[in-house]
Amino acid sequence: MNPIDTWAPSQKGSFCDTHSSERSGGWIKSDAIFAEAGVRLLESYGNVDPQPDAKSGFKSREQLKAVAEGKLAMASSVAGTIGDDSALFLLSSLPFVAANAGEARRLYDLAKAHYDAVLKGFNQKLLYSTPWPASGIWARGAADTPEAVAKLKIRTYDKTGTELMNALGAKASLVSFADLPAKLKSGEIDAVLSSGDGGAGRKLWEYLPHFTDINYAMPLSLTTVNLDAWNALDSATQNAVLEAAAETEARQWQALEGRIAKNYERMRENGMAITRTVSPALAARFKATAQTVIAEWEAKSGVEGRELLDRFRKSVAR
Repeated sequence: MNPIDTWAPSQKGSFCDTHSSERSGGWIKSDAIFAEAGVRLLESYGNVDPQPDAKSGFKSREQLKAVAEGKLAMASSVAGTIGDDSALFLLSSLPFVAANAGEARRLYDLAKAHYDAVLKGFNQKLLYSTPWPASGIWARGAADTPEAVAKLKIRTYDKTGTELMNALGAKASLVSFADLPAKLKSGEIDAVLSSGDGGAGRKLWEYLPHFTDINYAMPLSLTTVNLDAWNALDSATQNAVLEAAAETEARQWQALEGRIAKNYERMRENGMAITRTVSPALAARFKATAQTVIAEWEAKSGVEGRELLDRFRKSVAR
């Protein structure tokens, strides 16, 4: 299927979509759910063609523009990778803000209308979110002390993570998952900030046999559709797509805790060691550095961002 103009409404109000993502793992599960639900609801009129691992030719940070221009009909992008386009997209991956899945969902619920408003400015509509389990550190050994973290050459997935890790003395850099294997093989990168889910999907244990659970953040992928293509659909088709999207989102959030346990099981089956706690000194460094990068994010995001975080903190009694 041609990735250009891949959502093609017909006179019957049908749709045909190539759904692009750079990552596999949890994302492909959510897209499979969406494809299944969409086909069921639209009967013979629906077709969603998942294209994970940047097979569409667009990396995650390029997908927002590609959907806006109609080069992709839909895309699922890790929100932090498009943070240069709007600081709001960095919200879900702010460090040590959401302490658990319930808090991550609360943060998303508060921000959902804001995401949709921002995305409208990029000629697209939010369909659903996919939460990722909490990010940790994949490395060759435990990353549980300030000294261990400072030695890392670590891949991060957004600017906030890069700033935090650099402030802790690590050599941090933004690297797409599509480019990561070669850098791991060469030794240019020797650690990865990622969830057990994304890492498990990528089989990072072939290079990095240790995972340190730091409960850094539970980032989101946002699945969006080109607004022109969306508006061309009849109301019945739109309602069916929205129903499929709501079902997909609900099932992904409900499955989050189970995904974490299954990922850890897979890691251990593949010989990985898992460290579940960090030293008090590193925890203190994480907290102090996070406060700095969050303050910088608030300055960039303006009143909207500050008010969102204030509402979230009040809702979880912080």
